[in-house]
Amino acid sequence: MTSLHGAQSAAPVISGKDAGKIARAAFVGTALEWYDYYLFGTAAALVFNRLFFTELNPTAALLASFATFGVGFAARPIGAIIFGYIGDRYGRRPALLVTIVMIAVATGLIGVLPDFGTVGLAAPILLAVLRLVQGLAVGGEWGGAVTMAIEHAPAEKRGRYAAMVQIGSPVATLLASGAFTLVLLFPSAAFDAWGWRIPFLLAFPMLVIALWIRLKVEESPIFKDLMAKEETVKAPALDVIRHAGGRLVVAVLAALLGVGGFYMITTFAVSYGANTLKVDRNVMVNATLIAAVAQIVVTIFMGRLAEKVGSGKVTLWGGILSAILSFPIFAMIDAKSPVLITLAITLGIVLIAVAYAVNGSLLAELFPPKLRYSGVALGYNIAGATSGFMPMIATAVLGVSGNQSWGAALILAIISLLTAVGGYLGGRLRIEDKNLVADA
Repeated sequence: MTSLHGAQSAAPVISGKDAGKIARAAFVGTALEWYDYYLFGTAAALVFNRLFFTELNPTAALLASFATFGVGFAARPIGAIIFGYIGDRYGRRPALLVTIVMIAVATGLIGVLPDFGTVGLAAPILLAVLRLVQGLAVGGEWGGAVTMAIEHAPAEKRGRYAAMVQIGSPVATLLASGAFTLVLLFPSAAFDAWGWRIPFLLAFPMLVIALWIRLKVEESPIFKDLMAKEETVKAPALDVIRHAGGRLVVAVLAALLGVGGFYMITTFAVSYGANTLKVDRNVMVNATLIAAVAQIVVTIFMGRLAEKVGSGKVTLWGGILSAILSFPIFAMIDAKSPVLITLAITLGIVLIAVAYAVNGSLLAELFPPKLRYSGVALGYNIAGATSGFMPMIATAVLGVSGNQSWGAALILAIISLLTAVGGYLGGRLRIEDKNLVADA
């Protein structure tokens, strides 16, 4: 892999003054992205199974709902290829502007979809199509946001700025869960008729704000340097596979826990608690709100820690700890105690956040600048496509295990250990961008 380490003949200037502004802009876009995505996950557990798949029995309807949820993950690698091509060939900035519009518009349109009782089979089909559009956009959004934040930051401060992008996830959880908590206060008939639509419709005004902020963002200085030297590649996704295939595998492993583990502790756990254990759904949703607050704190701390010990080690530790505590976490949920459930979900999210906080810096430093957008996006979204079906698989396993949670705990433990391996290898394959000049 020595061909990946070629030094640049000139020095792109990295402005420390701009790094925070760029990271905040990346954070805002990523927060909107995950808000839209998490809304769908919560609605899949609480709404879509009843209103869009009503001719199926309850278990089959829930499985179909989660399958639609998973369609978005399956589309993400395709989005990574498309927007990775744009980002590595024509610029990080234009790719990020397109993705944020796509995901917000798709989410807003879900809020006006007629349900099964109104249009029959067309309802779940339209829902799946909009989920597909969401997935394509997300496939390019996160990788671009992380790449932009990393490439504007001084090398020694990349951990904190990459972590700032990751804070978009818990903030989005707060917004999405908070929105659902409020509309769940409506009478059941009102919630089913129109209340659940409000959080989706909010995507439209949020898009205006996020787009206004993103339009002010300058292109990456590292990408400008690539363009000036005519070092961009014609087919970046193919080059990643041909010349950095091993690194791509490592990136996938390192990202598994942050994506799949998160949805096991949120989407699956909410469904399992509300539908299988018959715990009040407000208890499950409120637990994710508390966990999101804790995740913000842990993400900030882990970003700084990664600058001292390396993102690979932080990922390794997060994976091992998550594996060890997978079974105790689900045992606490099984107790049906609101307090224990809240503690379990908070602990699960905090542990997953250890690895997730440094995903941006770890994945970005696995690939050289000319392949970075595509490499990061592909690695993260192949992990998403692989692990996005985990809630559906865990739900199916419940039927085999007699509604016991050990199957879900085992899935979480396996994902965690694979991410630990990714962290160990990723720390040893790190590439440094050479000859950067910091303009403090």
